[in-house]
Amino acid sequence: MPNYASIVPLIGGETIAMQNVFGKRPEYILSYPGFEANDTHLLEHYKNEVPYHVIGDDGVPDVPSVDVVNTICPCAGLSSLSVTSSSDAAANDWMRTSARHVLGTLKPQVFWGENAPRLASKMGEPIVEDLRRIADEYGYSFTIYKTKSILHGLAQVRDRTFYFFWKGKKVPVFEYIKREHEKIEDTIRSVKRDPKDPMSVLANSSVPSEDPYYRYVLEEIEGGITHSQFQDKVEKSYDVKHYIEDSGVTYDRVSKWMSKNGFEKQATRCLDMYTKLKNGGNIMRRGVNIPKNYIGAFVGAYPLTLTHPDEDRYLTIRECLSIMKLPEDFILQGGVRNINHICQNVPVTTAEDMANHVYKFVNGYLDNSMIDTNFLVQDNKTRTLSYKKDSVHLDAFMV
Repeated sequence: MPNYASIVPLIGGETIAMQNVFGKRPEYILSYPGFEANDTHLLEHYKNEVPYHVIGDDGVPDVPSVDVVNTICPCAGLSSLSVTSSSDAAANDWMRTSARHVLGTLKPQVFWGENAPRLASKMGEPIVEDLRRIADEYGYSFTIYKTKSILHGLAQVRDRTFYFFWKGKKVPVFEYIKREHEKIEDTIRSVKRDPKDPMSVLANSSVPSEDPYYRYVLEEIEGGITHSQFQDKVEKSYDVKHYIEDSGVTYDRVSKWMSKNGFEKQATRCLDMYTKLKNGGNIMRRGVNIPKNYIGAFVGAYPLTLTHPDEDRYLTIRECLSIMKLPEDFILQGGVRNINHICQNVPVTTAEDMANHVYKFVNGYLDNSMIDTNFLVQDNKTRTLSYKKDSVHLDAFMV
């Protein structure tokens, strides 16, 4: 039975996926100073029974080699959500640092992880070039697998990019995956609120229908319906400001209603938004979000603004955890103050599809699907392969 370890697992969705596929916990977990707060969630989930080592001033821990190592190295350096993202951002160094340590010291058959979608773009090209050089230096080939979570059955359209170092001069071709996705409202409804569960507390204790913009939608546009009636009516997920605009209502009209109902601050804000949009500008539309069918990436404000489909409330922490497919007994350490840690994660079921291919590789089940190349880009979204036998510049692969 092959074994594995994790390095920089963050909250641990990918490691739990490995556990589900490999049928056991990791042999140990490695990390670096500064990631301990993120790692705590997984360590506590394992009741601190999995050895944990930090690579830092005390040197490099002496740990045995394993067949597979997985990671969720920080991706803020390439994240579209970061205003400072770039290919030379310092946050990207963790990919290089971890790769050198794992390939040079632990020497597994496979080292794999997930990063921002931009890793497989022109912005990520310098990093991929570096990772390919590291792979070549230590006798590995390199693969990028592009996909999106909705293709793996989740109710999110978030793009995902996984990267793999394979021991040797060949790479395996994965299966293409496209499953019927579950509906986001069904995901939320599947969680039964248990008063004994510390994760049953609300991520946001405000009442959605008391939000001035949502009140305008329910009372003025829709003539006085309830939250659950509105969720039944909409055909897709909506934030309320987009719904106002799609209904043909301009914010100068909304401003008059706000003023009439005592929301003077919002009335002024509506006039500012009206002027900005009229002059060709843009506005921030963060606000109440109604779930229907599927949502965008569960990041940013979503944990605090996504509503329950039936009850006039926001989500519990447990419901947020369920959207990322974390186990029913998983505890978010620190509660609401660490709610964003849920977003810094790979959905467990998405990662399981990758872990399944890794498991097949180390057990020799992919021997008939190996390609003689040192670099492959496989796109699950377009069902295409890009590779050449000889090393070439990445222009041939990156889009």
